[in-house]
Amino acid sequence: MAACRSTTTISLSRNPSFSTTNPKPSLSFLSPPCLKLPSILPSFKPLTFHAPPDQLLSIPRATAAATPTTTPTTSFHGHCYVVGDNIDTDQIIPAEYLTLVPSKQEEYEKLGSYALIGLPATYKTRFIEANQTKTKYSIVIGGENFGCGSSREHAPVALGAAGAAAVVAESYARIFFRNSVATGEIYPLESEVRICEECKTGDLITIELAESKLINHTSGKEYKLKPIGDAGPVIEAGGIFAYARKTGMIPSQTP
Repeated sequence: MAACRSTTTISLSRNPSFSTTNPKPSLSFLSPPCLKLPSILPSFKPLTFHAPPDQLLSIPRATAAATPTTTPTTSFHGHCYVVGDNIDTDQIIPAEYLTLVPSKQEEYEKLGSYALIGLPATYKTRFIEANQTKTKYSIVIGGENFGCGSSREHAPVALGAAGAAAVVAESYARIFFRNSVATGEIYPLESEVRICEECKTGDLITIELAESKLINHTSGKEYKLKPIGDAGPVIEAGGIFAYARKTGMIPSQTP
């Protein structure tokens, strides 16, 4: 028990020095404060380093495969389709069409042809005209809680497959927002005011991403949008997995 009361003093320097004359430079401790440890602790050798100090914490990350340089999307221009509040996923793509597999090109196109087919009959103008697979409205404008309902990823995929590039809504169901970013199908942009009450279906719209604004060329009005932030590069890359490969977080797929 007496051995437990004896102590060994180690002086620790706030600015340790490194010896460069030794092939294996050792870390020396020079001045207070002091740390007292029980003397019964086993003896130890000075720490040694096999690399320059400025490289000790350098951890290499995966190297992204070379990819062609592409011009980032900076704006969208086209006609808008206006909907109201609480547009749920059943209205965006009804459950009966969820058997379609988006990874198959033919079924991806077919899924897009049913986008927003679940809207009530009060919407006289349809998002996609009869016997068509693509919409002429590249921008969807909505109100509050757009994309509420189920967590199905088919909702943003259907809009993207139909030809929509962006949705501008006052607010989103968070799962729809995340699915939009994860799939990279559409840009889920948030407005600061109720643009859905000031725009009409068919208005000619330009969205400037860099400036975070929407221009209605039909009415001549401009509206401030909330910045897309870090989600922008993920969508631009084509979704979360494409972004991870592009940035070297995961290995690129081999041909």
